[in-house]
Order: sequence, then structure tokens, then C-alpha cells
Amino acid sequence: MADWISKAIKRPGQLHKDLGIPEGDKIPLSTLKAAAKRKDKTGQRARLALTMRGFKRQSRKKAARSMTKKGSY
Repeated sequence: MADWISKAIKRPGQLHKDLGIPEGDKIPLSTLKAAAKRKDKTGQRARLALTMRGFKRQSRKKAARSMTKKGSY
């Protein structure tokens, strides 16, 4: 389903290197938005990072509940 993500991220950690932020630290939202305005590869990576911020990881319990059918007892 989300196979395009693995293809889109060819160089993990490169955005941190481009922005000069250590890999373990989070990139501040203001820095990310400023980088997204650029027209080079760093801007593309920042826009992808902003897009991926909106994705939410589903918890295991919630995923298990959604896989079972209601009323199947």
C-alpha cells in the first residue's frame, strides 16, 4: 500500500545533513517550512517531510480491531 514511501526515501538522514541538524534531534517545524520553500533537492525533501508529518501510525490494538469483522460471532 505505502510502497511509494520506501521508493521516495533514497537517502535517509540527508535532510538532517542538509539543514545542519544532528540526526537524533527533531527538525523544528519553522525550519522545515522555510526549507520547503527552496527549489532544490533540499526543498523537495522538506516538502516530503511535511507531507509525512500528517501520516499517523495506527496502534496495534486499533489495527487488530479494524481487521476483525463486527458481528462475526
